[in-house]
Amino acid sequence: MVTRSAKDEVFDQRVIDNRAPSLARLFRDRVAASGSRQAFQFFRGETLEHLTWDETKERVDALAAGLVALGIALEDRVAIASTTRLEWVLADLAIMTAGAATTTLYPSSNGDDVAFIVADSGSRIVFAEDETQLAKLRESRSATPELIKVVLLNPSGGLSDTSDDWVIGVDELAALGRDLLAHEPEVLDQRVAALTPEHLATIIYTSGTTGRPKGVLLTHDAFVYVAASNASMGHLTQDDLQFLWLPMSHVFGKAMVALPLQIGFPTAIDGRIDKIVDNLAIIQPTFMGAAPRIFEKAYARIQTTFDAETGAKKALIDWALGVGAQAQAKREQGELPSGALAVQLKMADKLVLSKVRERFGGRVRFFISGSAALNPDVARWFGSVGLLVNEGYGLTETSAATCVNRSEVGSHEVGSVGWPVPGTEVRVAADGELLVKGPGVMRGYHNKPEATAEVLTADGWFHTGDIGTIDERGFVRITDRKKDLFKTSGGKYIAPSIIESTFRGICPFVSQFLVYGDGRNFASALITLDPDAVTSWAAGQGMAGHSYAEIVGSPQAHAMVQGYVDQLNAGLNRWETIKKFSILPRDLTVEAGELTPSLKLRRRVVTDKFRAELDALYS
Repeated sequence: MVTRSAKDEVFDQRVIDNRAPSLARLFRDRVAASGSRQAFQFFRGETLEHLTWDETKERVDALAAGLVALGIALEDRVAIASTTRLEWVLADLAIMTAGAATTTLYPSSNGDDVAFIVADSGSRIVFAEDETQLAKLRESRSATPELIKVVLLNPSGGLSDTSDDWVIGVDELAALGRDLLAHEPEVLDQRVAALTPEHLATIIYTSGTTGRPKGVLLTHDAFVYVAASNASMGHLTQDDLQFLWLPMSHVFGKAMVALPLQIGFPTAIDGRIDKIVDNLAIIQPTFMGAAPRIFEKAYARIQTTFDAETGAKKALIDWALGVGAQAQAKREQGELPSGALAVQLKMADKLVLSKVRERFGGRVRFFISGSAALNPDVARWFGSVGLLVNEGYGLTETSAATCVNRSEVGSHEVGSVGWPVPGTEVRVAADGELLVKGPGVMRGYHNKPEATAEVLTADGWFHTGDIGTIDERGFVRITDRKKDLFKTSGGKYIAPSIIESTFRGICPFVSQFLVYGDGRNFASALITLDPDAVTSWAAGQGMAGHSYAEIVGSPQAHAMVQGYVDQLNAGLNRWETIKKFSILPRDLTVEAGELTPSLKLRRRVVTDKFRAELDALYS
């Protein structure tokens, strides 16, 4: 049995020690090393096209020089308001190459938040995806006097008002850049050479589960270190293929763009969430990062399909999944399946398990799950069908990559977020809070010295706000957010996120599950159901054609959910059990401000918005 610990991990320290001084330098080094190799894949209509590293540099340099021509200087802020697409990455690389710093704007942000972030960051130029994003900037123009230009990214959308030179198209910006490079061919070389590891690379505004977002200042070295530390572990090579759909305004997405600059593998980019499953089959990636909700939904849909089978086919599926589960249990013990189990696994794989993997493209070596807790049962189910999910952990303030499970047997622990990445230290404070120290930790909060001092000690330890443990083998576990813990009127503390994650693994129809009970005499829950899954279920209950609200408000739906709540309660302490719940008449959304763009619950927003439903549970 393998009993490796974080202290035993093998990695290449030279990769970390010899990391590039900036993201711009890292990008140029990658172009020099891999110029003719494929860098990015993207969809033009329904056709998958690609750019080489040389072609990418040509486009990036034109945009970067255009920014210089417009007066952008070192560490000036340039914002991007766009969904995840190739142009987002090109604009970001151009900003880095010009020596400026990227400010990220969630495309779903309302006009007030956009105005606040642009003004607070001092952004001088904004890359806007389309007229929708442009309209928000026009509305707040008087509140953002430092904003000198808006660059419209959408190549298929013309300018609605060509009389205002405050707005230009991305092609016009590139033309300005090519003209500057024709007269000053060394200008970008000079900018890149001037960048140091401590120069500001990005301001990422926290998604803000409460209050105004805070701008997190992240240096070039923070992201270069994240890329180098991950490369040093040897899990990825230039022959891998990443599928990137994550919000680029989120630190997870930004970190996943730094990795190919270090390692050289191509990345397929498409931010359309409703196309993820279809795109997996088309792109056939070897790995992908995602939030837990993506894995939970995929698990629920496939398992629901399996449960609907009958007879010999159902028996075969159950047998194959059982064999896969036994193999997964062996791997969790640090052993590989052998003997009769190995023979059975080969047969189960041929008949059932390989067909599940084909739904994900057939070439996935592992997934990376981050941004929230993944239910261990869901992770084990994926493992049982031969799809490894490496859960990781990090915050915006730590450049995303703080801990991650490794792929080797003995270096992976389901239910944990893995070991700290090489070069990062993690320890537990006296009150159970996790503290982090390393090159990935932020410089501080923009214009907020007091808030910075509250979380960042003089000797570099960052207070994460997460409660966790570190076991004897070095695996880190997150038990809850410090601020999310609540106490019932009976004096018992409840950690809601663990209960919520557990329920999402039990109920295949759930979309959101929020545990509530602060100061109350028992715990309750607000529940939303996945529209697609529950509609399919309802058809078998005589409710075909009924609306979502009609279905979730029915006695049948309440009884169905009650059954899963009873399963949940059977594994909880008495004071943690969910005594009552309310199924909401609609799902929670990012657009309504109830979820962050990374799909985390905004608890205060949800509890305030549905206060009447909660109060009714206690009346």
